[in-house]
Amino acid sequence: MASAKDIENRLPITGALMLATLMNTLDSTIANVALPHIQGSVSAAQDQITWVLTSYIIATAIMLPLSGWLSEKIGRKTMFLVSIGGFTLASVLCGIATSLPEIVAFRLIQGIAGASLMPLSQTAMLDMYPPRMIPRVMSLWSAAVILGPIVGPTLGGWLTESLSWRWVFFINLPIGILAFLGCWTFMDADPGGRQRPFDFLGFGTLITFIGALQLMLDRGPGQDWFDSKEIWIYALLASGGLWMFVMQTMTAEHPFFHRNLAKDANYVTGTTFGLFVGVILFSTSALLPSFMQNLLGYSALQAGWASMTRGVGSLIAFLAVPTLMIRVGARRVLVIGVILSTLALWQMCQFDLSMTAEPIMIAGFVQGLGTGLLFAPLNMLSYATLSPIHRTEGTIVATMARSLGSSLGISVVQAAVIRDSALVHARLTERIDPSNPVIRWALPSFMNPSTPSGLSILNGEITRQGAMVAYDVVFAWMALGVLFLLPLILILKPAPPLPPAAHEMAAD
Repeated sequence: MASAKDIENRLPITGALMLATLMNTLDSTIANVALPHIQGSVSAAQDQITWVLTSYIIATAIMLPLSGWLSEKIGRKTMFLVSIGGFTLASVLCGIATSLPEIVAFRLIQGIAGASLMPLSQTAMLDMYPPRMIPRVMSLWSAAVILGPIVGPTLGGWLTESLSWRWVFFINLPIGILAFLGCWTFMDADPGGRQRPFDFLGFGTLITFIGALQLMLDRGPGQDWFDSKEIWIYALLASGGLWMFVMQTMTAEHPFFHRNLAKDANYVTGTTFGLFVGVILFSTSALLPSFMQNLLGYSALQAGWASMTRGVGSLIAFLAVPTLMIRVGARRVLVIGVILSTLALWQMCQFDLSMTAEPIMIAGFVQGLGTGLLFAPLNMLSYATLSPIHRTEGTIVATMARSLGSSLGISVVQAAVIRDSALVHARLTERIDPSNPVIRWALPSFMNPSTPSGLSILNGEITRQGAMVAYDVVFAWMALGVLFLLPLILILKPAPPLPPAAHEMAAD
């Protein structure tokens, strides 16, 4: 629970926590539009450069389970200061890195240091504010969670074009200093010493599962999946780690995560929902910048500007969601968010190589609206029936699930685009017969397959068309996947009725 000092200083503390959360979530996507520039700078292959994204997310997912135990051992304030300081320092190191291994290593440190920022800031804000203010507080906190990934590509594109890709990491320095000073000055000291016995076996099996699964998905496309012994090893390690973690959690006297979390239907459903939101929706933040730059020829800045409407849509949703939750209910708001997200992905699966930026901006705006309507009601419903004593662990597990979903989603959709691009390319080239007069007549002279230069140009165009088809197929599958989230909403119980004061605040 929050101390009297924390409650008295809750506004500046909220500001500091919002900055820390925004800095953390911003780094999940700000490097996206800079990836082609980073790739050229460090001479990385296409499948290797995505490690810059996934290494950060997977390190966060691995470290998240420890953050609750550590915060109880050393105190919440100390945990915040160490996390913010470590994250800021790692950001500077990323900015001065000169090779891919260095960037990946420093991104791992970033993920480890920043893992606790999101769940612990959410818990601190829930503790500092009375129940009547929770809808507005959760909407405000959700703004930092979702605006970071949404604004990231735009800001990253501007920094990359105007300065250098290194500034997508250097930008964290002033934000981190402000957040550190805010927590240092206003947050009450917490001595800690409240930790439960540490479940080493549970933690070890959990990180084995997460690490092996991520390695399998990252390395699978380049190793021809299960034709490789390496992928089989990762799959067996992931399966064994998950099974042992579940068994340990069910039988240990002091499991790593309290078993009561699994007994709360709202919490389990909300966490599952959040995992799939990470898998399906956040993957588009990684796909679209590369699509715009590699296929449409956009610069990093142009790709960033085209992504800006997503932030505008989310901002409108954040402003509207507290009132919507009170007037129509959190579950109905979730339904609206799912429908809008599905509509946006359906628009994306009709993209083509001759289009202007308008369809991208419209789809982004609609997706921003949909995504912005998901997080605040999902957070409220997930913790509506969970005991306050499990709140810290609950936020950690939920954040870990969302981070894991984001990392897996990026790996899966990237692999799907590469695979489908190759399949479509192979099918199209099968139909190109240089001896066929119809083919020679239909193609422009500069694409004459009988000449080396024409064949090269033709192959490049077939590659672009194959990649476009692959992106459309992936977006279509993602749209279908979002629809499958609707039945989960039926399981969620409505949150307890809000006191009249909440209605007064919503009208202010």
